[in-house]
Amino acid sequence: MAVHHGKAARRIALRPDLHLSRRCGDGWTPDRPIPILRASPKEGKPMDDQARTYPVTYTDAEWRQRLTPEQYRVMRAHGTERPGSCALLQEKRPGSFSCAGCGQPLFRSNRKFESGTGWPSFDDPLEGAVETTTDRSYGMVRTEVHCARCGSHLGHVFPDGPPPSFQRYCINGVAMDFHPD
Repeated sequence: MAVHHGKAARRIALRPDLHLSRRCGDGWTPDRPIPILRASPKEGKPMDDQARTYPVTYTDAEWRQRLTPEQYRVMRAHGTERPGSCALLQEKRPGSFSCAGCGQPLFRSNRKFESGTGWPSFDDPLEGAVETTTDRSYGMVRTEVHCARCGSHLGHVFPDGPPPSFQRYCINGVAMDFHPD
């Protein structure tokens, strides 16, 4: 397997003699080669190039001054904190969680639940607090969660949460501040 690094995306070139078997109706059979796969990881790419304008905006230099290096890596460069590394994972007091970048209230503590993933998880955000986009990085399709006020990357949402929403907002703790009631 050869790995080529390009400006726009990383390309992973697979040997043409490798084949996939037919699975899940994907149409690949043992006699058809796997095409070249392309993945475009977003981590490390600052968010300044996004077309969407948010109510709270700062230059890249201003974001770097406002945020810690880890917050910048997660919130502005689409990173992910290590699972289990955030103190907010254990936060159980009544209160609210807000965006560490702009102060936008995001979640109430009564919507937080233990998912066993190592990241704070919520089943429902405050109305209008977050927006979602399709994240196709790393060869996967996921739903990315952003702050609706400043556009900072917060985490991802998955359809495996508890009722009644059945949603799991898996949020990087470093992207939030907690405010007790």
